[in-house]
Amino acid sequence: MTDLETPAHEFLTVPELADLLRVKQRKVYDLAASGELPCSRATGKLLFPAAEVRAWIERARSGGQPGSRERPPIVLGSHDPLLDWAIRASRCGLASYVDGSLDGLARFVEGGGVATGLHVFDPGSGRWNVPAVTRAAAEQDAVLVAFAGRRRGLVVRPDGPRPERLADLAGLRVTPRQPASGTAGLFDTLAAQDRLDLASVSFTEAARTEDEAAESVRHASADATFGLEAVARRFGLDFVPVIEEEFALLADRKAWFDPPMQTLMAFLGTAAFRDRAETSGGYDVAGVGAVLWNA
Repeated sequence: MTDLETPAHEFLTVPELADLLRVKQRKVYDLAASGELPCSRATGKLLFPAAEVRAWIERARSGGQPGSRERPPIVLGSHDPLLDWAIRASRCGLASYVDGSLDGLARFVEGGGVATGLHVFDPGSGRWNVPAVTRAAAEQDAVLVAFAGRRRGLVVRPDGPRPERLADLAGLRVTPRQPASGTAGLFDTLAAQDRLDLASVSFTEAARTEDEAAESVRHASADATFGLEAVARRFGLDFVPVIEEEFALLADRKAWFDPPMQTLMAFLGTAAFRDRAETSGGYDVAGVGAVLWNA
């Protein structure tokens, strides 16, 4: 390890500083580019004044590596009723802030939580979640694991209009989801494939959770929403299946080994969790915990 007290090391190179901080060299470049790390450029190379680096390290009291901060114990991202229940039932101590897959992914990259729930479909590859995570979180020390397969389709009232596919939504009142949600992107993709003219649909105010969307149908504020079978069942609504989607959890690797995440993941392997998924309907949890992507 580099000795900052040695006069010969008035300036540190990128490899020397990476060794000192025990991070990858790319992380050093990122810190320098952000302006967080004191540096100067000479002969085309980045050099770091040892005295200023030492002071910077002393100021870093986050309990982790300098330049990092402790992630709050929050699960971000897409709303899933089964995940909500598992967080509570496991007593893992994690909180949740759900406002859509893309919102959660962005907040995760910024260090806003220890994990985020995703169901982001990539039309180009036909794959779920991995392309989006690869693009947004390649520099994160994170892992993507499977949570559940989910049946998504049209949630309607038993005594209301009965669309059988997305194209049948023309002329109906439909509750959409917020733009940062995986559901909104998936709906637009499938609507285009089904040749549904979105201008022919009367969209209500966007719902920010699966429950809120189903509630609008139950209260007759809308004729349909593009929601989950499990939620339709719970609200006593009818369900027309459209697609099987993949819901996954992107987790910070350090937080993964901390007690809250370990407690949650252990609970996902229990009979209680499997029974809840089965009785909820519309879930396939056979692959829960399988690693889908590693940073």
